[in-house]
Amino acid sequence: MSKPYKVLIAHTDVPPEGIDILREKCEILQVTSEPPNNRIEVLEKIRGCHAAVWGGRDLLNAEVLDAAGPQFKAVSTMSSGINNVDVPELKKRGIPLGSTPAMLTVAVADLAVGLLIAAARRFQEGRRKIDRDQWENYHLNWLLGQDIRDSTVGFYGFGGIGQAIAQRLSGFDIDRVLYTTRSRVSPEIEEKFNAKKVDFDTLLAESDFLVIACPLTQETQGLFDATAFNKMKKTTVLVNIARGKIVNQDDLYDALKSNQIFAAGLDVMDPEPLKSTDKLLALDNVVVTPHVGYATKRTRIDAASLAAHNVLRGLAGEPMLSPAY
Repeated sequence: MSKPYKVLIAHTDVPPEGIDILREKCEILQVTSEPPNNRIEVLEKIRGCHAAVWGGRDLLNAEVLDAAGPQFKAVSTMSSGINNVDVPELKKRGIPLGSTPAMLTVAVADLAVGLLIAAARRFQEGRRKIDRDQWENYHLNWLLGQDIRDSTVGFYGFGGIGQAIAQRLSGFDIDRVLYTTRSRVSPEIEEKFNAKKVDFDTLLAESDFLVIACPLTQETQGLFDATAFNKMKKTTVLVNIARGKIVNQDDLYDALKSNQIFAAGLDVMDPEPLKSTDKLLALDNVVVTPHVGYATKRTRIDAASLAAHNVLRGLAGEPMLSPAY
């Protein structure tokens, strides 16, 4: 029996659990070449497709949509961010877009706490001292880090991921939560986390730990620059699990090197991949992971499954389970 829809899986390693959901009702085409050499294959295979699961960081734009044809009617990413999608172009064509932020929350929040602890307690510097045979066992004040207990944790962006991080940190007996967002969270959420909405300058000045958990937009790009770092405490630990371009990386390097701030934990950078020779990696007071915030098996499966259901609902003309707009 023929299937009415063709769906492109625009990446090589989308979990089969998600693909199998689509296969019940759709003919499946999948890209087999790896980025960044898969663009030609994407443009070829998407011709005549009705929808796509956009699994990678390649740009979904007018070129792709033109190649697909006028019957194309739904797409879902497998990510929380949608900066790899030309949203205005999709909206102009009336094509619904799904994303999967809720599926990534747990894994990203777990990693954020790990980065925060690693940066605050100087894991990177300590390991390097072992590697260099510089382990000191005769100084009481050797490698002292920052306490999470009784600290003020600030969030630039306090949505699902920010709140999940705050939930985990509540077990460390933090003192209070500050957050800066365009809109205020509910009074119930504020009470739960002892959270207070403040302006950006207050967030910078009073946070012992500052977590960036906001989308990349024109307003947030480069927001954390030398001016921002100069307003922070010298004991501040910065954590970025959002997007690399939100931070001016040259200014961050200067702030870390001069000890204007204490340390940073980064899962996102600019550019990505970050070259092994990047000057940031020479610093002892930065902990870097290669954008693996949601890289757990369960998270990948959950995201693929939700993306598949988003696509099926889009094809049926129904609201997606997790619409991006």
